[in-house]
Amino acid sequence: MAVSLNHTIVPATDHRAAARFFATVMGLEELPPAGADGHFAPVRVNERLTLDFMTVPAAEGHHLAFDVDPDTFDAILARIRAAGIPYGSSPRDRTNGRIDHPLCPRGLFFADDSGNLYEVMSPA
Repeated sequence: MAVSLNHTIVPATDHRAAARFFATVMGLEELPPAGADGHFAPVRVNERLTLDFMTVPAAEGHHLAFDVDPDTFDAILARIRAAGIPYGSSPRDRTNGRIDHPLCPRGLFFADDSGNLYEVMSPA
């Protein structure tokens, strides 16, 4: 069996709000609460991977990067713009409103209220 990532924990100040934000922006499915007492708010990323958001007392933001096809990138960018979410082309300037990513033809960074930094990259 090949190695594959099944899930990872994403720290949040409010796990349900963070999961909803991420799922909405990315166009993904937010799953029912999981774990003892529903302490995980999972989001299905693909057939094998979930991001399991979990409330922690002092959330330290993580960096999560995603490769997407051009149509998915366009849809994500449209949702970000419609929601007025700041985004940018660099982790150092995530509010410049640009998508000229340094490592791919189009890419952007945006953050959630817990300080998690999301990177979305497209080959075209």
